Amino acid sequence: MSELNRCGWASIGDPLYLSYHDHEWGTPLHDDRRLFELLTLEGAQAGLSWKTILSKRENFRKAFDGFNVKRIAAYDQKKIESLMEDAGIIRNRLKIKSAVKNANAFLRVVEEYGSFDNFIWKFTGNKPIVNSWSSTKEVPARTEISDEMSRELVRRGFSFVGSTICYAYMQATGIVNDHTTDCFRYGELASGYQSRNYQYRTNELPTDKH
Repeated sequence: MSELNRCGWASIGDPLYLSYHDHEWGTPLHDDRRLFELLTLEGAQAGLSWKTILSKRENFRKAFDGFNVKRIAAYDQKKIESLMEDAGIIRNRLKIKSAVKNANAFLRVVEEYGSFDNFIWKFTGNKPIVNSWSSTKEVPARTEISDEMSRELVRRGFSFVGSTICYAYMQATGIVNDHTTDCFRYGELASGYQSRNYQYRTNELPTDKH
């Protein structure tokens, strides 16, 4: 499939990037376990490259019990110390403790909304935002919606959920489709929206806040 047109960032030939781009990034996601996994990984990425996170993803899954939210919410100090000794993941104490804190906040959201999916998709009215960028240079780092999402997550007790992280999370989970219009996934996802009877919004504008 190397002959296919892809977003610029995925055209470097790295197999991890290719697989992630071709099969995950921008695809609407509604599974709570996977939503928590990506929220945790996006937080772990802060200050690092996404390639670093992808290369450690399987190690993260093993270390964090397959991202079982209830198990992670119950992690004690002993477990946190054992994770700090695991060279297969990002050994950052704040990020590890954040995963535990976020698991507890996640469960509170599930109790209130029935699922995290119901909560996180409400920021776009349960509709994917479909942008129409011709170049990756046009893609924003944050928007007014990611600002709003960040504020609400922080209010609910989440951490490592700044607006830039939230926008990357929106891209990863398909809440926003930021594939460039010449990318083969842009058309594939459009067909998927039709098959699932998705109503969608177009062109979310970047925030003008700094």
